[in-house]
Amino acid sequence: MSASHTDPASPTFPVPTPRLAAVTAVDPAAEVLVVGLLQGEQGPSLADLGPLSGELAADVLARLESVGADGADGTVHRVPAPQELGVSSVLAVGLGGVSEPSVDTDDAATGEPEERLRQAAGTAARALTGVEHAVTTLSLRAAGPTAEGFVLGAYRYDEFKSEPGPAPVARVDLLVPDAAAESGDGADPVAQVEHAAAVAAAVVIARNFVNTPPSHLYPAEFADRARAVGTATGLDVEVLDEDDLAEGGYGGILGVGKGSSRPPRLVRMAHRGGTDGAPGVALVGKGVTFDSGGISIKPAAGMENMTSDMGGAAAVVATVVLAAQLGIPLDVTAYVPMAENLPSATAQRPGDVLTQYDGTTVEVINTDAEGRLILADAIARACEDSPAYLIDTATLTGAQMVALGSRTPGVMGTDDFRDRVARISRTVGENGWPMPLSGELRADLDSKVADLANVTNHRWGGMLVAGLFLREFVADGVQWAHLDVAGPAYNTGGAFGYTGKGGTGVPVRTMIAVLEDIAANG
Repeated sequence: MSASHTDPASPTFPVPTPRLAAVTAVDPAAEVLVVGLLQGEQGPSLADLGPLSGELAADVLARLESVGADGADGTVHRVPAPQELGVSSVLAVGLGGVSEPSVDTDDAATGEPEERLRQAAGTAARALTGVEHAVTTLSLRAAGPTAEGFVLGAYRYDEFKSEPGPAPVARVDLLVPDAAAESGDGADPVAQVEHAAAVAAAVVIARNFVNTPPSHLYPAEFADRARAVGTATGLDVEVLDEDDLAEGGYGGILGVGKGSSRPPRLVRMAHRGGTDGAPGVALVGKGVTFDSGGISIKPAAGMENMTSDMGGAAAVVATVVLAAQLGIPLDVTAYVPMAENLPSATAQRPGDVLTQYDGTTVEVINTDAEGRLILADAIARACEDSPAYLIDTATLTGAQMVALGSRTPGVMGTDDFRDRVARISRTVGENGWPMPLSGELRADLDSKVADLANVTNHRWGGMLVAGLFLREFVADGVQWAHLDVAGPAYNTGGAFGYTGKGGTGVPVRTMIAVLEDIAANG
């Protein structure tokens, strides 16, 4: 059985992911066997034997120990394979002390063992560059996370490289137990691999959007690409240009985009999968295709990373496309405001007042706090369609990284839904953490000349202040979650696990898992 997936974004991007297959035996054509190595007090041990047994397993383990393999988390060692194994080499990736989730811990609830496998598979995929065909025993523990890890770890973005270099691994066979392969129930590894491949492909779409340079992805082009991938998947897509935005009163989007020669857009993408009584869900993503800070210009150092300031929009587009592909039985509508924030003679100024879509007036104290202005328009518009749930996501504040670091999204919103989203985010390995919306900070957003200011006059609780600003535009009764992914959506450091440098695709996996949870549990 092959779980290889088609490219849902063929009108937009190539998706260079390995072909995946759930198998019960090693294909003689496979070149490399990927195994997990556990770290223990008595020395390393193979995590799952698969085709290895008895003396053969002992031989492989001895070869690994001879090159210093100890099972430490994230380490990789490759050795020649015994002839009788049928592959040319064995690649061992360290799992640390990971074991099956214990009933005495909350590991299963947080997804920790599965995330270790996902990270290990990604590490292995990065080490398999140039390999045509690999097979792994990691999937004997959990086929889905292993599949995700291999696809995401093999990802690269080389559209603008004259010499891309060796290709990523082309095919990965995922070994699964015979009985599980024949079970046909919800634990069916074939279904797990197919689902994981679809999720990973959506993450790749988001990564590709984020990694496309702003010279080639500006608001109109982003809207065109979103339309192409949406219509190819059967979504209803509507694009508002600058004239439509002016007629509709989208003052936040127009205000942010007025400094650029490349005007803003608002894209609405709808998946109609709901039945009578099913709750509707709105998704909103910040799409600033480049953020110079506007008149309140950013420092030059690191400004090139602001190509990532549409990471929330990229994730939302990819998620609604995936919802359609998976046939999620909900009405899911994405609202994606897109603008470029540049300084010019026409740019909005600190001290200007704009009128948001819902009529709220906002004094723009800092033009670099622009994401909340375009999100406010989109959130207000989304609430007109009376969703039961609303999730917005954005690379919104540097304060997110100050508070939580570069890998932990901050999750704010209505208490119950905020906690639900954060818990699900941790289960899928995206590490969302619930944060409060401290009431005492709200008064600091009062303006002397308008209904609101877009920033406070101090630097305290900047991530929370942005959440409080957005809350002003969420309709009463809507269950709302805001994910600040300023750090997690874009990796400026070295590769780790299944995450390379550049766009990460966070929080696609969180949002699709939340949609599936709503579909299952309301």
